[in-house]
Amino acid sequence: MLLKNTNILVIDDDTDVLTAMRILLKSQVKEVVVEKNPNNLIALIKQKKFDVVILDMNYDSVVNTGNEGLFWLKKIKEVEKEIAVIVITAYADMDLAIKSLKEGASDFLVKPWENEKLIQAITEIVSPKRSVLIKKWNPEVNGIKLLGDSSVMKDVFVKIKKIAPTEANILILGENGTGKDLIAKAIHDNSLRKDMPFIKVDVGALTSGLFESELFGHKKGAFTDAREDRIGRFEEAHGGTLFLDEIGNISLQQQAKLLTVLQNRQVTPIGTNTAVQIDIRLICATNIELEAFADEDKFRKDLIYRINTVEMIIPPLRDRNKDIQLLANYFIDLYAEKYMKLQMTATASFLNKLSAYSFPGNVRELQYTIERAVIMADTDVLTEENLVFSPIELSKKNSGPEDLKLDTVEKNTILKVIEKNQGNISKSAKELGITRTALYRRMNKYDL
Repeated sequence: MLLKNTNILVIDDDTDVLTAMRILLKSQVKEVVVEKNPNNLIALIKQKKFDVVILDMNYDSVVNTGNEGLFWLKKIKEVEKEIAVIVITAYADMDLAIKSLKEGASDFLVKPWENEKLIQAITEIVSPKRSVLIKKWNPEVNGIKLLGDSSVMKDVFVKIKKIAPTEANILILGENGTGKDLIAKAIHDNSLRKDMPFIKVDVGALTSGLFESELFGHKKGAFTDAREDRIGRFEEAHGGTLFLDEIGNISLQQQAKLLTVLQNRQVTPIGTNTAVQIDIRLICATNIELEAFADEDKFRKDLIYRINTVEMIIPPLRDRNKDIQLLANYFIDLYAEKYMKLQMTATASFLNKLSAYSFPGNVRELQYTIERAVIMADTDVLTEENLVFSPIELSKKNSGPEDLKLDTVEKNTILKVIEKNQGNISKSAKELGITRTALYRRMNKYDL
């Protein structure tokens, strides 16, 4: 067994935790060393080779209170870059734990941890196949893998893998068309509630009169059109996941009602005084930026903290240009089969023109663009002539507020010129007044 040759160091200021770890691991691994004082951590690592460090995220020290785990994680990586670190945390520190993944942690566990999951996490880390497993993992929605090779989407997938098995409430942020609903479904499908209902509600589209009836339900005769009893979406999602889309568009009055339900974990249908207990995992989404929620005239802070144990930011397609061709090929195969056409391929000029476009409508616009191209194509080869971008999105793009940051201006200029020259790099470089090499360097800089 792989663990029999593994040396583990456990750092935690809770003596009970250290005792529990020692008892659990001593029969599983070669050696387990426990330490209460994190100040001794670096000296221990220098004295002995450890395969895995299990690191608590919070201590009583004065160093970066609340972020001590990140501080010591960075120290570990400075001394021994290749050492694997598992951080352990509580629900309230979930976002902090996710930050630790970006700082080099291999995994994190939530207190109180499950012994089997801890052993499994260590086993995966010391397995020689670990790096291959990590690279290949993509979340699934209804059995279909989500696609993305860009670094920003890999970060999103890492978050889904770590967050999904927990009960943490999630707030998904992103522009329209980025696939927030797919991310929500992926979290549900990879959670312990995956066999229970996943209920989606566009709360931003509900009028004040429909809000309570839709979410909480009503009894027959409760109001004029209440001709029969109706179960609300909270009850419908009992045992599973409730996904509230466009949460940023609800009124303060609606927010107060929603907060009451989330605090009490029960709903009272209209027309009755009998409360119904609910058990749901909550996922919310909005195209509003997180900073906008700081305005208490528009959004209650007590609610935002309630729904936002962890926030996930889904990047726009223009910030993950590397994924455009990957997604395009997927949609080409999908719609070629749907419209009973021969197996279709795309020319280099078709793909270059796609990559040069900024897609203000994001993945949704790319999907519709490919569907239109497949329908209108006369052959089984898609060329740049088959590409027609949405005039609606183009008008929105041209009428929106202008971002005058130097990097943004340069990136947009490059995109515009390459699009104008239909993906021809030589012509684009000449028009921009730079060499091909310099243009490629800038394209690499902006992930184009």
